[in-house]
Amino acid sequence: MEITDLTPAERRVWEAFPLGEGIDFREGEDEDAADGAAWGPGRTLRARVLRELLLGGPVREGRVAGLKVTGARITGRLDLTYGTVGHPVRLRHCHFEQAPDLYGARMVALVLSDSVLPGLTAGNLRAEGVVRLTCCRIPGPVRLQGAKLAGALFANGAHLGTPGEVPEEAVLQLGHAEVGADVWARGLVAHGEVHLNGAVVRNQVNLNDAELNAPGRTALHAEVLTVGTDLHAMRLRARGRVNLSGARIPRQLNLAYARLSNPGGPALRASSSAIGELWLREAAPVEGDVNLRRAQLDLLHVPPEVWPGRVQLDGLGYRMLTPHLPAERRLPLLERDRDGYLPHPYEQLATAYRTVGDDAAARTVQLAKLRRHRRTLPPYARLWGLLQDAAVGYGFRPMRAALWLLLLLCAGTLAFALHRPPALKPSEAPGFNPLFYTLDLLLPIIDFGQEGAYAPRGWYQWLSYLLIVTGWVLATTIAAGVSRSLSRQ
Repeated sequence: MEITDLTPAERRVWEAFPLGEGIDFREGEDEDAADGAAWGPGRTLRARVLRELLLGGPVREGRVAGLKVTGARITGRLDLTYGTVGHPVRLRHCHFEQAPDLYGARMVALVLSDSVLPGLTAGNLRAEGVVRLTCCRIPGPVRLQGAKLAGALFANGAHLGTPGEVPEEAVLQLGHAEVGADVWARGLVAHGEVHLNGAVVRNQVNLNDAELNAPGRTALHAEVLTVGTDLHAMRLRARGRVNLSGARIPRQLNLAYARLSNPGGPALRASSSAIGELWLREAAPVEGDVNLRRAQLDLLHVPPEVWPGRVQLDGLGYRMLTPHLPAERRLPLLERDRDGYLPHPYEQLATAYRTVGDDAAARTVQLAKLRRHRRTLPPYARLWGLLQDAAVGYGFRPMRAALWLLLLLCAGTLAFALHRPPALKPSEAPGFNPLFYTLDLLLPIIDFGQEGAYAPRGWYQWLSYLLIVTGWVLATTIAAGVSRSLSRQ
């Protein structure tokens, strides 16, 4: 292209480029780039002119060249496919008639803040610095899959997609991208799916105050996402599934004050993930299922009222559980598991209570586990379980056994004191003692020589049988409880 072919607006940009100077075409700072289609030739730039400038424009020794344009209307498609741009590109508050194509390009930095674009194709982009889409409005897809950015990606306040529509193609595509710093998208509004699956972010992902709208679909698809530090999503509003299955977040997944909604399907899926801390403090009750199967956490902070009606928790491991609440507040959650009775969630909850020294709560959880398991047994086994539960609470209520023994001992002692049973061999029988005779009946491992020397008759004989049977039941259940206690130690 000859220099004589340039319009006055293009000539200004061409001459400013080697000096690294900026050109601002705006008539006022409150202009809206959405009105850019009506901007006249005095602020219109042809995309092919910008391409020639970026790929082979003039440079001046001792100056840092760069394209710095504000408030321009860009016609045609800015096609830099596989091109190498050795200068920063800053096109702020601009109106693009067609979606730029930067597939496979190599760039220093790309800034499109406050611009309006139909879409952006930049798969496999290589950028030495930042990529800024701050406050951009982009109804079409933003394709950055496989991109490698040495700096951060900024999408603060960006609006992607069209309100009321959920396109088949994701509106933000960062699948398998590598970001050398942060992904900063506070206040992002997306009408469609956001894909971060397989992405690697060296520092943090920030989605605070974001709104992700994909009803009935996946609002955030971040399977096997790897984050260097945190994923912040405080006050996130997600209509659709949030999928973090297999994600690696070593510090904090912060969903405080969030609202997750996907009725009839999974609202939050973080199965097989490894997360330092999962926070849902002050969050709204989750609308939809929560799947944390096989996830591994250091700390889990989810108040009971936040959990939904159905969960999947088998294999979930956590070291600490906050806030610290009585076991009775936590146990109803385990009844909601879609897979029915599973022993592991109960064992994990009991372990968490023992970790903080609350052995009483741990025993309550273990007792609830056995009672829940009893419902899955055949009738005869359920009956035996009921006897064990009533007698000594499956061994987790030892004082109950002591009370039963004391009551039976008092009843037997009184009964046999009032009606002494006859001796089998009066000449050889020891002196009758109603207290020790009752102990002989109750405790099968103790023999005071009373039981074999005397034989009650009538209903007293039936009383002795009852004491023997209940003594065996108590002894068996106490032994089972002691065995469980030793195994836990």
